[in-house]
Amino acid sequence: MEKQVKEKNELWEWTKALLIAFAIAAIIRYFLFTPIAVDGESMMPTLEDGDRMIVNKIGYKIGEPKRFDIVVFHAPEQKNYIKRVIGLPGDTLEYKDDQLYINGEPIDEPYLDAYKAQITGGTLTEDFSLKDIDVSLDTIPEGYVFVMGDNRRNSKDSRHIGLVEQKEIIGNTSLIFWPFSDIKIVK
Repeated sequence: MEKQVKEKNELWEWTKALLIAFAIAAIIRYFLFTPIAVDGESMMPTLEDGDRMIVNKIGYKIGEPKRFDIVVFHAPEQKNYIKRVIGLPGDTLEYKDDQLYINGEPIDEPYLDAYKAQITGGTLTEDFSLKDIDVSLDTIPEGYVFVMGDNRRNSKDSRHIGLVEQKEIIGNTSLIFWPFSDIKIVK
């Protein structure tokens, strides 16, 4: 009889431990961090199709997106996109001769240098301004960001889907954890 009670207590302790572990894992995944797989080539060469990354979901609950952050957001097609923040609220934005201009000042994009060196014939990023996206835009309004993929010739981004509402941003990401041979922090 005593052995049966001891076995029941042990079973109950294991059950409680497993339930607590699952609850903690669910809380972490839902509120703090979640994995995501890169789907497509729009962020090449920075991110490859199939890369697995960790999304930090708490960063923007206490702060704002920063220029060049890599973010995951809910896109209009009921799909999550991963892109780079280029323009912030209050910014004017223009591309001319493959050069980014924010508020009239040229801005370096060092993460594109290797890709630009591979381009033969033409530019990586075609010329455009905010007015080309929406004729009513002079600056990016509060609560929105302008995002682009690093593979500018093959990226469905703010040039096509418009500005992204900050409330649609799930979080930012910079850690590739799979495949193991490619584990790294990207900028």
